[in-house]
Amino acid sequence: MPDTNTDRQTRPLPRGVTAAKGVREFYVGVDVGTGSARAGLFDGSGQMVSAARQPIETWHDPGDIAEQSSEDIWAACVRAVREAMAEAGISRGDVRGIGFDATCSLVVLDGEARPLSVSRSGDPRRNIVVWMDHRALEQADRINATGHEVLRYVGGIISPEMETPKILWLKENLPDTYQRAEHFLDLADFLTFRATGSTARSLCTTACKWTYLAHESRWSADYFDEIGLSELKQDDFRRIGQEIVEPGAALGRGLTEEAAAQLGLAEGTPVAAGLIDAHAGGVGTLGGSDPSGSVADARRRIGYIMGTSACIMATTDDPAFVPGVWGPYFSAMFPGFWLNEGGQSASGAALDHLIRSHPAHADANAAAQAGGISLLEFLEGRIASRVPGMAEAARLARDIHVLPEYLGNRSPHADPHARAVIAGLAIEDDLESLESLFVAGICGLAYGLADVIDALKAKGIPCELLVISGGASRSALTRQILADATGVPVALAATPEPVLLGAAMLGAVAAGAHPTLGDAAAAMSRLGQTTAATSPDLASFHAAKRKVHRAMQAFERNSREIMAGLSASPH
Repeated sequence: MPDTNTDRQTRPLPRGVTAAKGVREFYVGVDVGTGSARAGLFDGSGQMVSAARQPIETWHDPGDIAEQSSEDIWAACVRAVREAMAEAGISRGDVRGIGFDATCSLVVLDGEARPLSVSRSGDPRRNIVVWMDHRALEQADRINATGHEVLRYVGGIISPEMETPKILWLKENLPDTYQRAEHFLDLADFLTFRATGSTARSLCTTACKWTYLAHESRWSADYFDEIGLSELKQDDFRRIGQEIVEPGAALGRGLTEEAAAQLGLAEGTPVAAGLIDAHAGGVGTLGGSDPSGSVADARRRIGYIMGTSACIMATTDDPAFVPGVWGPYFSAMFPGFWLNEGGQSASGAALDHLIRSHPAHADANAAAQAGGISLLEFLEGRIASRVPGMAEAARLARDIHVLPEYLGNRSPHADPHARAVIAGLAIEDDLESLESLFVAGICGLAYGLADVIDALKAKGIPCELLVISGGASRSALTRQILADATGVPVALAATPEPVLLGAAMLGAVAAGAHPTLGDAAAAMSRLGQTTAATSPDLASFHAAKRKVHRAMQAFERNSREIMAGLSASPH
């Protein structure tokens, strides 16, 4: 990536830290996912030294409600950082910077920065509307009906996973919370606020989830008027962000005394403006050098970050308007470049739910636990023993098909009302049939990814290499099916924790070790093994299953239309 910020000055060392020749520098990356907070410690070359994970609590209620606690999440971050530091055995003064990434969940605080309940239960602990919470479907539909110009920059259709529909829901359903709220924050911005006291928001979170027009450096006042949130304009948008900065920008005076004491780091340690978790994965992979050492061109790569959900990231020089694909967002990931973000609302969650539905799940899970491995590892091992090569494993799903849209289609159809479909089920209840269902689920995710890649290519965005990260990326079966289904080689990040690495890169930029995230990526990120697509007959096989995939999507849409007509009748 070119250097677009060459005048950034190196920040002073944290209080009490002195530079010494030959001393290694370390950076902490903190990642908050849907189910856990993780911390990773990396050296200046991007080598992971230690990592730790701590669980976080989620409340699920009927109506697609998912809520969390900002206090619980901060406490989990503290425990994870302390554990990673203890494992590495380094002193607090050796850490030169820290970066945070998190899910795009909505945090609500009052004027004293205390949690305000977003729950009908009234429980003040429950002050986060989780990204996957779809309570604001109706509000999103009404916002989309306005056809406002800002919607061009979210793929044409706003998602209920984004923040303005959720805030509108709060205004209409929990007006006391809405009126008392002084801080509406994306979760990554809450973490940096808690660490530094700075209310500056990241350009990544605000552009990607709040409709901030980064290319014009402004909020759209008439958008908030039109959707019924005009109160948020007051005091120059104080409650949602007066100061918007690029990811990696150093915030405030670094760690406050209180936050430093909690985390076990030095007061004044530089803290970077954060990233959404998937975008941290993009930073940690797309700019990495290949095994030959060649400099990367992120514009010719697509990032695929797989977790509970999945994100598909494309970087361009100029804005590309891709229907149903979020963006284009300016400087939301790498400074000076535009970002398009496709996605699947459920990927890891979809596979987990799918295999739990099979009668053989309990037996398979017990066998996996007895072997000390995960259920997915257990299934993949059995599958590998049945086929001559991983590519041939796809044929186990010849007669069973899965459309895994349990939480809707995020892109390219941008249909949050879509739901999953399974075709070809029989009454088998043995492990072999569970394995076939598992493979069919991976195929379904691969065809959804192929749909997004096709939409990007149709707008001139190249895809010469798919760089994959996240938990499922370590699966040879998944990588092979993705390569065969899309026709694009799949590269694995060299680091086992690319999202954590991306967060640590933020800390390196805030500390002045690198002028931009692009420079940090070139210095700290590398690619590992690459999986190529296999034989033409496998391509034909997947092309046939993609036809079934499209037919299932059409059937599912038609089914909803039929039943919607029934519900609208007098009876």
